[in-house]
Amino acid sequence: MNVVILAAGKGKRMHSDLPKVLHPLAGRPLLAHVIESARELGAENICVVHGHGGEQVRAALDAPDLAWALQEPQLGTGHAVMQALPHLDIAVSPAPTFTLVLYGDVPLTRASTLRRLVAAAGSDKLALLTAYLDNPLGYGRIVRVDGRVVRIVEEKDADDAERAIREINTGILVAPTAALARWLPTLGNRNAQGEYYLTDIVAMAVSEGMPVATAHPDAAWETEGVNSKLQLAALERVHQRNVAEGLMTVGVTLADPARIDVRGELLCGRDVAIDVNCVFEGRVELADGVSVAANCVLKNCRIGRGARIAPFCHIEDAVVGEQSIIGPYARLRPGAELGRDVHVGNFVEVKNSTIADHSKANHLAYIGDATIGSRVNVGAGTITCNYDGANKFRTVIEDDAFIGSDTQLVAPVTVGRGATLGAGTTLTRDAPPDQLTVSRAKQMSIPGWKRPMKKK
Repeated sequence: MNVVILAAGKGKRMHSDLPKVLHPLAGRPLLAHVIESARELGAENICVVHGHGGEQVRAALDAPDLAWALQEPQLGTGHAVMQALPHLDIAVSPAPTFTLVLYGDVPLTRASTLRRLVAAAGSDKLALLTAYLDNPLGYGRIVRVDGRVVRIVEEKDADDAERAIREINTGILVAPTAALARWLPTLGNRNAQGEYYLTDIVAMAVSEGMPVATAHPDAAWETEGVNSKLQLAALERVHQRNVAEGLMTVGVTLADPARIDVRGELLCGRDVAIDVNCVFEGRVELADGVSVAANCVLKNCRIGRGARIAPFCHIEDAVVGEQSIIGPYARLRPGAELGRDVHVGNFVEVKNSTIADHSKANHLAYIGDATIGSRVNVGAGTITCNYDGANKFRTVIEDDAFIGSDTQLVAPVTVGRGATLGAGTTLTRDAPPDQLTVSRAKQMSIPGWKRPMKKK
């Protein structure tokens, strides 16, 4: 099977310098969704027809399994598919090939719908994906005679009777490749737009006696395209609603299905609860019994069984162990790996560090490039001074150590097992195990000292 994806449009109504097909839906370009659908079908040959911002589009999405065809200038859908012809397999033996035409700005068509369309085409029919709309304004209409499709008329070329037709052309079709190669060079542009319409091949098929079949999507939104930011936002909500319904179907508790954004893959165990306004990016795994409170952002992370994520946390490229408590207002940056029953609290930041079981950093701390053992207490205001302006160095805190508040650990440095650092310590040398280490200036009080006063 060949797949041609039309992605050359400028998207004037987007009012953006970004090519239309690169605008994101659920965190990925519109075109990426369409390419994924083509791959789900097992297509052996995928050709993307690009035009406006073509080099930018190709740079963003190029892959070994994609062919690219340039449409310049853009003279309509039929002209666009013509540009793809050199990339198509037109073999007729041992079995004829067929070509599926998709659109780079129609991101939500399900693979199951496309399989139904392919099945309707069989090996010798032209098959159209059509839909019935209460308000078909702006769409090409399917004209039937005695129930058979005979042609498609565009809205601007239709008369009043044709505009009253509710069955519309979505633009998505499957055609025998050899016939497509025969029809496309004969297209004309005598129409209101002065363009070469791909839809004119329907009349050509009818004139040759080729049957024209139709298939229909399960929902009209599967065939809706994006021509403006309003339409993009509407499809984003459709997609997120579908994701939310899928999550709830398998048992996830959502405080409000209308207030969740999944921009990637969210895998949930049993009894997972997610509060409002949470964003999930990349691949996120939530094990059994995990709860995520309001206004959290989780990206490419694994959250262990029974862990609790309090409100306003940011977790990226990190691992949280089971039964741990994170936040509120905590940030786990790339490379953070937390063991079982670890507490990372208010305004604590962890980066490229491991924290072993039962350790705690509950308040106002920065832990970077550190290895922290079990049952360690990191006091409020503690920071690992891991960067000298050119190089990063590691801090090691062994099991059962106690780090007093307002401590600076100047890496590379090691705190021995069971050691205690007094509050306010600046540690520049290793602290021995099972001892108290303190570094403080001597406290002084100066008799007779007066605070300076402003001069009058």
